[in-house]
Amino acid sequence: MSSAKKGPVGQSPFPTQTPDMGSSISYSADHLANQFLIAMPGMQDPNFAGSVIYLFEHTERGAMGLVVNRPTEVDLATLFDKIELKLEIAPLLSQPVYFGGPVQVERGFVLHEPSVNSGYSSSLIIPGGMTMTTSKDVLEAVASGNGPKKFLITLGYAGWGAGQLEEEIMLNGWMNVSLSSDQMAHIIFDTPSSQRYERTLSHLGFDLSHLSGEAGHA
Repeated sequence: MSSAKKGPVGQSPFPTQTPDMGSSISYSADHLANQFLIAMPGMQDPNFAGSVIYLFEHTERGAMGLVVNRPTEVDLATLFDKIELKLEIAPLLSQPVYFGGPVQVERGFVLHEPSVNSGYSSSLIIPGGMTMTTSKDVLEAVASGNGPKKFLITLGYAGWGAGQLEEEIMLNGWMNVSLSSDQMAHIIFDTPSSQRYERTLSHLGFDLSHLSGEAGHA
């Protein structure tokens, strides 16, 4: 796993526009973007034990994704106040901000349903899946009531170098789960965070108690 990188103290986690993150898309047979990764029972890294990750990028240079089932104690009211936006939509105020992974934990990411007319400054549209936006304008749209209706906000992301994720999957650290866009959206946006791991696993028809943490025995 890539090591954590923190941004400058006091820097907004949602700049108005962010640099290109290297979002070229590869369509090789082992392309895993727009899939879930679920941590296997033998996962020793406390950052990822019991986690479900939505992969938004997977190329020959590595992979990037967001943990979608680890809410933090920070809520949207606190986050919006930090970035000096006024959020008055009551149902949203208590929604949690999620731990997206240990890389760049001071940086914000918004995973949301695709929108044809979004026009946000810095978005990665995952073919057949979600959209991941890192610019502040998506939150400005949310605050005004014109943003995506379904979204999840994280601080930080999970990252792998070239070939690293493939190796971890071979060593039985992760299992990839390919679902329809509707199934993924239901898990990410409509399923309680405490149930997302089991719900994802259920699509494979596995009993969690029957999975082994030993390599080669999933």
